[in-house]
Amino acid sequence: MRIIETVEELRSLVGHEVAVGEWFTVEQSRIDAFADATGDHQWIHRDVERAKTESPFGCTIAHGFLTLSLLSSLSHDCFEIRGDFKMRINYGLNRVRFAAPVLAGSRIRPRFTLQTFEAIEEGYQLVWAVIVEVENKQKPALYAEWLVRLYL
Repeated sequence: MRIIETVEELRSLVGHEVAVGEWFTVEQSRIDAFADATGDHQWIHRDVERAKTESPFGCTIAHGFLTLSLLSSLSHDCFEIRGDFKMRINYGLNRVRFAAPVLAGSRIRPRFTLQTFEAIEEGYQLVWAVIVEVENKQKPALYAEWLVRLYL
């Protein structure tokens, strides 16, 4: 867990990799719960038996949006920005690419690089370059530019 104590320290990290998360297993039960929450029940995510024979991956895969939705949790697990902030919000995404599948049971981990730090009227806006790696795979599952706002 990396602790960032001050806004000045955070600002100094622009252009640097700030944190690499621990490996996190994407279980079939999480994929199923995400399918239920979103209504996306495509067989490639849910039908284990069919995926064994018909999927090019030989098993089910996580939804790309599931991997994306894990960014908040994964970031909280690997770094903390301290400060007297009223709230921290997910402000959006500039770019997202689902570059490779996350097979059920695979382990993933995030890498966070701070691209920009900008003062805004009510606080700060950060742009994180995020890569989500898949263990033992050369190609990452996800590339994203993630905007986060810290409000004072």
